[in-house]
Amino acid sequence: MSKIYTYTLEHHKSLFTDENDNKDYFYVQIEEHPYIDIPYRAESYAIEFLKKGSIILQTRLDKIVIKAPAILALGPNVIRSFSKDSESILMDIIFFKPKFFLETQTNVFFLSQYDFFENSEMHVFPLEKKNKTKFEQLFSLIQENLRTDHFHQASILRSYLYVLIFELDSMKKNLPQKEIQNPLFEKFKELLVKDFIQHRAPSYYAENLNVTRKYLSEVIKNNSGKTTREWIDEMIILEAKVLLQNKSLTINQISDTLHFSNQSVFGKFFKNYTNLSPLEYRNGI
Repeated sequence: MSKIYTYTLEHHKSLFTDENDNKDYFYVQIEEHPYIDIPYRAESYAIEFLKKGSIILQTRLDKIVIKAPAILALGPNVIRSFSKDSESILMDIIFFKPKFFLETQTNVFFLSQYDFFENSEMHVFPLEKKNKTKFEQLFSLIQENLRTDHFHQASILRSYLYVLIFELDSMKKNLPQKEIQNPLFEKFKELLVKDFIQHRAPSYYAENLNVTRKYLSEVIKNNSGKTTREWIDEMIILEAKVLLQNKSLTINQISDTLHFSNQSVFGKFFKNYTNLSPLEYRNGI
């Protein structure tokens, strides 16, 4: 039983269209986003091209206003939510299941080698004029390919997805060093994603990163404006919100999963940050 609420590809389709098919991929162009402010995961990969306007994307570790033109790359493991920023947008999105992309790929780990898909953070690629034109052409080709059913549609789409992935990887490799944050802060976030449920003491992260707690706190504060404790607590709250969406889990089971000593302690912790009890939050979903 999955403890994390995961949007199926079919559910994503239902947010954008009334069409219902059995394909393992889906393309849509939208002028109004179905903003989802409750964090969730997805079973599919998504590459999104924001052409006009801006949106707010929240993932487990970051919240950012994304302004057009930009590309967003989201892997299934990324916990995300969306909220409104501008009145009008224009966005092209291609969703695809891993089994669809890997059907003709001998390397089953092909997608996992690209960290803009595989870790728990958002990946946004702002586009300069040259790259904007390139991606407009690519998404136009994808749209044309999927406009009507034909025998080689799936194979052609895979080819375009390869091109998109290689283009994004090239852009990532060409990012100037100044856009890369403090390496210690990056290592802290990686360790936090892996260990936050079992380890909530800031001293644990300092010890594992071979620095003093004070120095780690200074680096994190300077890079994010938040304390080490705030990062840890926000991770726990977000995970709790995701788990609470799975109504087959009791509040007590969620408390145990998150390693609280008992349900009462979990409830007080959750209400302190959200002004709602876990049950009130669940009933409001």
